[in-house]
Amino acid sequence: MTEFEENPRQGVIVYLYRLRNSRQLRKFGQIQYISKKMKYVVLYMDQANVEGNIERLKKLKFVKHVEPSVRPFLRVEYSGSEDGQHYEMTEEDREKFKKMKSEAK
Repeated sequence: MTEFEENPRQGVIVYLYRLRNSRQLRKFGQIQYISKKMKYVVLYMDQANVEGNIERLKKLKFVKHVEPSVRPFLRVEYSGSEDGQHYEMTEEDREKFKKMKSEAK
């Protein structure tokens, strides 16, 4: 039995002239969402293949614009304790919290 390996994925937004051709995008990755009103498709593909697939997508006649997602490159850990800044409840907040809990019961 082989062990499961997690591949990093990245989203790519593909703007189209017509949605009729959106099914052809399945060979580039997994279609996550199709917007009928704004005519775009959100694709998820392996991060290693993103650059090559974007170039191939731009060459297609029915593709207006291709935009990669920057989500994998953003910092998503927001714990302020590393910077020495974190939220501590004041005595007033604790009283409000206790009051809300007692009213909910």
